[in-house]
Amino acid sequence: MKTTALLLIAALTLTACGNRLGGAGDGAVDLNAGAGAGGVVPGSANDPTSVAYFQQTVGDRVLFAVDQSTLTPEGQATLAAQAQWLTANPGFTALVEGHADEQGTREYNLALGGRRANAARDYLISQGVAANRLRTISYGKERPLQVCSTEACYSQNRRAVTVLAAGAGV
Repeated sequence: MKTTALLLIAALTLTACGNRLGGAGDGAVDLNAGAGAGGVVPGSANDPTSVAYFQQTVGDRVLFAVDQSTLTPEGQATLAAQAQWLTANPGFTALVEGHADEQGTREYNLALGGRRANAARDYLISQGVAANRLRTISYGKERPLQVCSTEACYSQNRRAVTVLAAGAGV
């Protein structure tokens, strides 16, 4: 009799659990709720009008060679994609940050970062982005992504980063 009672209790418990997992009005949360057409969640990396999409899919940075502010073909391709995105999303403005590696003086690297930021901005303008939507700033070597004394780190720090802001003024 005890065995039958235990089996009956176990069966009822499993039935109750099964009903909770899939029934309507069961308190479950639909993780796709709020998604637009095709499962696009506004503001997420799969929303082509979002900052996250710009950063992860378009690319928000270009890299430079040592002591250079000349854009590489890869940098030009990234900036061309940024220009297309900015043209399609006129509600955004951008601040182009110029950065340098830790080699050299503070003053030299601030000037180099400025040249890098200006090169990126000028390319965006040449691709049709209105100049009044863009601003530049140089951080020189003050904001490294990587801190070490190897070329692998230095190469990541020699960059221009396009930072988006919503609204008419930067």
